[in-house]
Amino acid sequence: MADIRIHRQHSLGLAAARKVAWDWAEQAERQFGMACAVLEGETSDTLSFTRSGVKGQLIIAADHFDLEAKLGFLLGAFSLTIEGEIEKNLDALLGAAKADESAPKPAKVAKTTPARRR
Repeated sequence: MADIRIHRQHSLGLAAARKVAWDWAEQAERQFGMACAVLEGETSDTLSFTRSGVKGQLIIAADHFDLEAKLGFLLGAFSLTIEGEIEKNLDALLGAAKADESAPKPAKVAKTTPARRR
C-alpha cells in the first residue's frame, strides 16, 4: 500500500476552509467516483473519502489542511501521479479562495430618497 500525505497552510479561517474542502470533495466525487462524508467539529472538520483502492481523510482547520490517503496495490503504482493531481486541485481551490478573500468588496451605496420640493 502506498501512502499520500499533503499538508497545506492557509489563512482562510474555518468557514472559508470548509467551502474549499466541500468544493474539493465535489470535484473528487465527480472526477474520481469518490464517496465523501464530512464530520463537522467546533475547531476542525474531517472529510472522509473512499472508493475502490483508495481510502483517506482531509482534516480541515482554520489555518491548515492535512490530507492522508492509503492507496491499494493497483493504484499504488500511480501514487506520484495521484498525489500530484490532488495537490494541483487543492492548490487551485486554495488560490481561488485567497483571491476571493483579497478581492476588493464593492462599496455600499447609501440609498437616498428624493428631496421634496415645497
